[in-house]
This record gives sequence, structure tokens and C-alpha cells, in this order.
Amino acid sequence: MEIGIDSFAAMFGNDNSRQITDTDAMAQLLARVVHAEQSGLDVFGIGEHHRKGFLDSAPAVILSAAAALTNRIRLTSAVTVLSAADPVRVFQNFATLDLVSKGRAEMVVGRGSSIEAFPLFGYDLMDYDELFAEKLGLLLNIQKNEFVTWSGKFRPALKNLPVYPRPAQQPLPIWLGVGGTPQSFVRAGTLGMPLMVAIIGGETQQFAPLVDLYRQAGKKAGHPPDQLKVGMHSLGYVAKTTKQAIDEFYPGYVQAMNKVGKERGWPPMTRARFEAQLGTRGALLVGSAEEVAEKIVRHSNALGGISRVTFQMDTADLPHEKLMDSIGLIGAGVKPLVQ
Repeated sequence: MEIGIDSFAAMFGNDNSRQITDTDAMAQLLARVVHAEQSGLDVFGIGEHHRKGFLDSAPAVILSAAAALTNRIRLTSAVTVLSAADPVRVFQNFATLDLVSKGRAEMVVGRGSSIEAFPLFGYDLMDYDELFAEKLGLLLNIQKNEFVTWSGKFRPALKNLPVYPRPAQQPLPIWLGVGGTPQSFVRAGTLGMPLMVAIIGGETQQFAPLVDLYRQAGKKAGHPPDQLKVGMHSLGYVAKTTKQAIDEFYPGYVQAMNKVGKERGWPPMTRARFEAQLGTRGALLVGSAEEVAEKIVRHSNALGGISRVTFQMDTADLPHEKLMDSIGLIGAGVKPLVQ
């Protein structure tokens, strides 16, 4: 199982004493990518947002900077908001990243849970799913073909036009990032794409029927089982003891979740709800290395086996030093125990 980190390059700034410049925050993010590689982790992902407090509006640029500082770790988006992007440019950006990194680039594409990209780039939210389906079809066409013939509703047609550069990897790995919509799981299986499931709340086992739908759709479409990989993106944080992890993670987590919850209509985050998600079936990967490793194995068994898990720690507004410590513990403690 591959283990890695996802980051939204977030700066929530709840504590004014910890506020730093965007330049320093970006330098710290790149230092965490380097530390993740040195700690033996397998992958580092950068998300995509277009709002204050996040520095990840151009993930391929950040990942290219990280590629110049690393040698082994795989570099991916987490996720690329494909509905509001041009698939030609997305492919070109990540094909270039693949060349810069000598074959370490990937992308996770999705519809996006944040909506600010749609008005920013001139798209109508009413076309949310139709946009994604069309653009995903074009992206997969480009992934497979140097010369592309394609037509659709939202973009000018392509008639036997080449798309360059071509990546070092053939094909460039493209995962489908999903939340909890059954149709998205079926789509990924039908297309034979590896699946990255964002599990940020509730109980992980609740996603098992959806992962089953994915595998059934893939089998029905004739894709071999080893092609139907499942990854899990979860909120998490590891410290020397479970008490320390909880004490350090909870304050920033509850503030961030309540801020996002106001936008999306979620109920307020309470200590009781937080602790429920720390339980054996809960989604949060927060605790000591031993406890978190055991939980990852339980989640993998519940989902019928997963090939990748990524920790997303930005939500808790933790300082750089704490994130560095946690990354080290994930590499030195969690990964060997899981494997």
C-alpha cells in the first residue's frame, strides 16, 4: 500500500501570532514535500482552490517546483477541478510535470467540491456534471492519442490536432476523485480508471457499497481487477501519543470545519461528533502511529483492499513544525506497520 500526503496549501490564519507571508508558506510547503520523500512516503498531492487562504490555484506549478527538489516521490493533483478547466492545457501541464520529474507525475481529476472556479472561468454551475463528463472524455482521449479528433458542447472541436508534449509515462496516470455520489463510482469503474475516494467524515465502511459498485462496473466493462485500484483520501494527523494528536489537531479542525460548514449547510462540529469519528470505524486518521496504522488496515479490509492512502492535515491549521513532525512519524511509524 502506498502512503502519502495531500495538501491544499491552506493558510487559515486562526492564530494571528502564527501568520506568515505567502512566500514563506510556499517555501514551507515545498520543505514538507522534501521531508515526505526523505521520510519514505510514496506520494504528495496538491489540491486546487481559488479563494483566500489557499495557495494551490496552480498545482502543476507547485508540483514542478517540488519535482526539482526531489527524486523519488510521486507528485499528483488532489484534485484537479476538471469541470472548470481546459483538458488540453491540463494534460499539457501534467505531461510537462512528468518530463520535469522524470516520470513521477499523476493527476486526480474531479468535479470539485468548491464552486468558486466555475464563475471565475465563466462556467455555469447548472452544467456541473455535464461539463465534467464531456471534459473527462476529452482528457482520456488526449491521454491515449497524440493526434486528437473530438467534438463537444462546451469547447471548440479538435480535428486530428496533436497535443504536446507527450509525457514520459505511457500512459500518464489519471485517477478519478469522488465523494459520495454512486454515479461517480460507476463512471470510474466503467472507464477502468483508478479511484480516489475522499472520506472526510462519518464511517469509512459506509463507502463499501459504493466501492463495490465501482468494482462491479469495472468488471462488467471488461477491465481486469488489478486495473481497478482504490485509494483513500482522509483527514489525519499523527503524533507520539493519541492524546497529543487529539489535543493538537482538534482546535484548528473544529474552527475550519465550522467555517466550511456555514457555507455548505453542515451542522456545527462538536467534540462529541469529533470523538465519534476517532472511533474504530470513524473516518479521521488521528492518533499515534500504532493506532492509525491499525485503523488504516481496518479501513482497507472494509473497502475490500486499498492501494493508496493519503493524509490531509491542512484542515487543522497546524504550524509547519507540527506538520513536519507528523510527516516523519507517518513515514517512520505508520508506513512500516501497515506494510
